[in-house]
Amino acid sequence: MGRVGVVLVSHSAQVADSVAALAASLAGVPDAPVTGAGGLPDGGLGTSAELVTEAAARVDDGAGVAVLVDLGSAVLTVKALLAEGDELPEPARLVDAPLVEGAVAAVVAAAGGADVEAVAAAAGEAYDYRKV
Repeated sequence: MGRVGVVLVSHSAQVADSVAALAASLAGVPDAPVTGAGGLPDGGLGTSAELVTEAAARVDDGAGVAVLVDLGSAVLTVKALLAEGDELPEPARLVDAPLVEGAVAAVVAAAGGADVEAVAAAAGEAYDYRKV
């Protein structure tokens, strides 16, 4: 079995892709199993179930997928995909974590071989990171 994949869902393709690149770089893992799923297929702002599904398939290595989201409809889109049951690789987990800090923690954990629950826990711990 491979590594857990990490999908970053944002209303903006640029945000999703940039956070994915940042997380891989900061984690020191150039081939990290992380990708963005941002915006709409036409390049506009929004979230797309199709793009999320495609992104999850790209990073699926047999160990599952952790999905981090920015806000609003991104959360609803991923919840709908999970409810359908066959749209995302198993196991798939919607992670309650801040997008940027959580992405870095998730990528580090995934690159280290953690399972999807441990990846989600590592990302969720990012809420505890204080900046002041």
